[in-house]
Amino acid sequence: MIAPIIHVTYRTHWLAAKNSGSYTADSLAVEGFIHCSAHDQLLRVADAFFAGQPGLVLLVIDPRRLESEVRWEPGTDRPEELFPHVYGPINLESVVAVHDFEPGADGRFVLPSALAKIAGLDCQIQARNELD
Repeated sequence: MIAPIIHVTYRTHWLAAKNSGSYTADSLAVEGFIHCSAHDQLLRVADAFFAGQPGLVLLVIDPRRLESEVRWEPGTDRPEELFPHVYGPINLESVVAVHDFEPGADGRFVLPSALAKIAGLDCQIQARNELD
């Protein structure tokens, strides 16, 4: 089974995507792709780029449902580590779950309990769980 990839975004951006029919990020226009993480990269990435920022959600994406291409490419600060990059909009049907992602009092993040079950290729993707 193919493991999901995860994208951190603001709840307001996700709600706007639900209204428009697909999700895009500023990085798509600037860099040509949308940054995502594997399960084991998520907390390190979130703490590095989103520390202390409230109003976030995690988009859990099934790469098999994506209409845009996913490429695993070196990170800028860790060229030896590959990160999933989505080269185009994220179609809503590929988002299989959405989880609130608020920082703790120290500004750092903790993996939501629903995502704690994901372990690499042994992941079971659950039914869609969108925020209303």
